[in-house]
Amino acid sequence: MNRRFLLVAGLALVSGCATAAPRVLSELEPLYSASAGREALTIRVASNGCTKKEDFSFFVERKGEAMTLAFGRKRLDPCRSFAMGHTDLTFSYEELGVTQRTPLFLLNPLAAWTGPGSWVRR
Repeated sequence: MNRRFLLVAGLALVSGCATAAPRVLSELEPLYSASAGREALTIRVASNGCTKKEDFSFFVERKGEAMTLAFGRKRLDPCRSFAMGHTDLTFSYEELGVTQRTPLFLLNPLAAWTGPGSWVRR
């Protein structure tokens, strides 16, 4: 009986997480790329020409020996360039509050860069 209860409780928990996941992912900024360097992590994001590092916030959470990391946009890019593009933002590991050798799991969705205007925020 305990096994059945545990199984039902586990399934209910998983189904609850699955329904909440799309809302959470829609709040995270889609990235064109992420690159872990020796001193810093660089992300490539959509930009109309005015996107700055200060326009983003990040959230780091320890999960066992690894860390999960998520980036979100605080302010929209107000510029109106002819062709939308992208920009690279670099965050040092010190800024992120992690060491260089800490395994990081990035939670943001990845979007393919297919040229100007390839990502339009809805």
